[in-house]
Amino acid sequence: MNIEIDSGSGFCFGVTRAINKAEEELNSSDTLYCLGDIVHNGQECDRLKHLGLHTINHEEFKTLRRTKVLLRAHGEPPQTYQQAVRNEIDIIDATCPVVLHLQERIKKEYAQSCKADKQIVIFGKQGHAEVLGLVGQTDGKAIVIENLDDASKLDFSRNICLYSQTTKPLDEFQQLVRYIQEHISPDATFRYYDTICRQVANRMPHIRDFASRHDTILFVCGKKSSNGRVLFNECKQVNPNSHLIDSADEIRPEWFGPACRSVGICGATSTPAWLMEQCKIFIEQSLGCHE
Repeated sequence: MNIEIDSGSGFCFGVTRAINKAEEELNSSDTLYCLGDIVHNGQECDRLKHLGLHTINHEEFKTLRRTKVLLRAHGEPPQTYQQAVRNEIDIIDATCPVVLHLQERIKKEYAQSCKADKQIVIFGKQGHAEVLGLVGQTDGKAIVIENLDDASKLDFSRNICLYSQTTKPLDEFQQLVRYIQEHISPDATFRYYDTICRQVANRMPHIRDFASRHDTILFVCGKKSSNGRVLFNECKQVNPNSHLIDSADEIRPEWFGPACRSVGICGATSTPAWLMEQCKIFIEQSLGCHE
């Protein structure tokens, strides 16, 4: 049985950068706080916890004084930085540059929105860390939509400016654009900006091709990963014999029948390479497979 790890899977640039910053700081310090999970992968979070990284929530953040806190790649709203100043907290900002640029664009758009009676709309997941940071640039005024049903509730008599969470599917964004174009009033303007990260978006066609080349697919990712669920669904559509797992412990021998000659292991932008390698070793040792 051939086992292949997808070379295009694993940490994106933003996640790699955040983890590198955490490890660099922990090399000279026994303790570092991180506001929220540094990555949506429990295995990687546990690894960093053993190195001294303590994950905290926003309520715990408010109680800290004169310490260092790392902000993960997803980004944070302005209120977080203001709280840090009040509490004399040293921020290690690991916000992904792509997300940071998007925050700045939305903040500038919001500053001009009052004059143009403009609705700032963000295509994203309600409550997602990145989306909260984006909405924060507008004092909470931006409208978050997840699908066409949400879009139908917009005020099409007013100007609309559409942005996207960086990790959303490109085809869904394009569907929203077409829908708004069809419904916007002739007296209103509609401007949209494709702010989807291509490093993430380009994984869609790649993952489809990878899934089609193997008899069985193991998609490794944390249960909290939105990007992971989207990519796994792409695998499942192409290859029904695709299985979503968090770690090698969840691998089941019955997934590899007599007809299985090829296994593909892939993951999300939040999946560490070492975890996919563990899954490969587990299959080799338990089923006697080889490349």
